[in-house]
Amino acid sequence: MRNDTDLGPSAVASFVRGELAKSLRSRRPYTVNLLLGGMDPITKKPHLYWLDYLASLTPLPYAAHGYAQYYCLSILDKHHHPDINYEQGLKIMRMCTEELRKRLPIDFKGMLVKVIDKDGIRTVDWKDSKPAASA
Repeated sequence: MRNDTDLGPSAVASFVRGELAKSLRSRRPYTVNLLLGGMDPITKKPHLYWLDYLASLTPLPYAAHGYAQYYCLSILDKHHHPDINYEQGLKIMRMCTEELRKRLPIDFKGMLVKVIDKDGIRTVDWKDSKPAASA
C-alpha cells in the first residue's frame, strides 16, 4: 500500500486486523466495526470479511451492518446460495430494502449500492423512492 504494492483482499484484511490488534494495546484504541470486500486478482473470486473493534476477522459469504443486520440477515440466510448471479443478488437487495422501509423504526433514507467484481467497483442506479406500505 505504501510502496505501490497491490494487495489482495485477504492480505488487506490481515493488515487491518493487525493494525486493530496493535491499537487495542494503546491508550486510544480504534472503536470500529467494518466490512471489507474485494476481488482477488489471482483467483478471480470475491471475498468479504467482517472485522470488529476487538480485531476479530471472519470471512463471510454475505453480511449486513448496523441496524440493517437485524432485518436483513434472515432474508440473506434464506435466499443466498454459493452460485448466486448478479440479478439474483439485486433481487435479494430489493427484498432487504423493502424490509428496511417497512420495519426500520427510524426514517429510512434509502441505500447506496456498489458492486465489486472482476471489472472493478461501480455504483448501481438504485431507485427505491416508493413509500412504504403501512402494516
